[in-house]
Amino acid sequence: MADRDFLMSAPPHIKSKDDIGNAMRDVAIALIPVIAVAIGFFRLYALVNLAACVLAAIGSEYVMRKIMKRKPNIGDFSAIVTGLFVALLLPPTVPFWYAMIGTIIAVALVKELMGGLGYNVFNPALFGFVSLLIISRFWALAGAVYNLGSLNGVTSATPLTFIKAGALNGIRPGYWELFLGHAGGAMGEVSVVAVIVGAAYLMYKGHITWHIPTAIIGTVFILSAILGANPLYMILAGGLMLGSFFMATDWVTSPDNKTAQLLYGVLIGVLVVVIRMYAAPTGAVAYSILIGNAMVPVLNRVVVRKRFGAIKPVPVAEADK
Repeated sequence: MADRDFLMSAPPHIKSKDDIGNAMRDVAIALIPVIAVAIGFFRLYALVNLAACVLAAIGSEYVMRKIMKRKPNIGDFSAIVTGLFVALLLPPTVPFWYAMIGTIIAVALVKELMGGLGYNVFNPALFGFVSLLIISRFWALAGAVYNLGSLNGVTSATPLTFIKAGALNGIRPGYWELFLGHAGGAMGEVSVVAVIVGAAYLMYKGHITWHIPTAIIGTVFILSAILGANPLYMILAGGLMLGSFFMATDWVTSPDNKTAQLLYGVLIGVLVVVIRMYAAPTGAVAYSILIGNAMVPVLNRVVVRKRFGAIKPVPVAEADK
């Protein structure tokens, strides 16, 4: 006993068998319904990109940890989960090597270069995805000037094209198609019910709570109705459900108390509607969550959780009475 140092902290003390590896494995398990539906719709395209992104994630983490003289820890599943997310954020037609570039950015730069799991400011998978969007747009601009070949697949036909005014009269997938399964957009957008099943598992295991997803979805519904958009379509189309339950709730990059989580969710919901309606629908959820990630330190400082057992200090003048 005398040879060991113990960190004594104030009660309550919570004992749990959970560790990072178990939690990340649960996230991977929760993604199984989404992955299964994506493979069912896109077959070999989905399998190749999922495998390529997972391999790129594992390799990136291993190389970066060797370079930075840190012990490789592939067993915590964090790299694998990041690779799965990057693949699911992309359409199945993206070249596998291009999806791997996004994964390398996510793991090597955003996750490992910032200090490893627990130190990254931004959600790695979303950052990798947005990086690919930016690269593809610069490539398109350069192609127009220098006659470069096109880089297809980063964006594809998606139900989000029907959100803006004027496009609502076109033929669009129905609510049940979006809820059960529709082959349009990114692989993770295919089925809302698959996302809900996975999210229910995470809630059952206690890894996420209702606060952030409810704040995002509720805000999107109310604000889109006020601005004249179809609120139900806004929720079901695109990656809002996947982003709300799986991305915005990331433990590292989301607030650490319930009030701040609600504010964080409202902020993301407002940004999603504004970006979708007045800018570009593609990537709106990703951009919104990344902006929310940047605001997390501010929210954690502004909304300070009361310490357990703390009492309000009594002014000296009142104490003397």
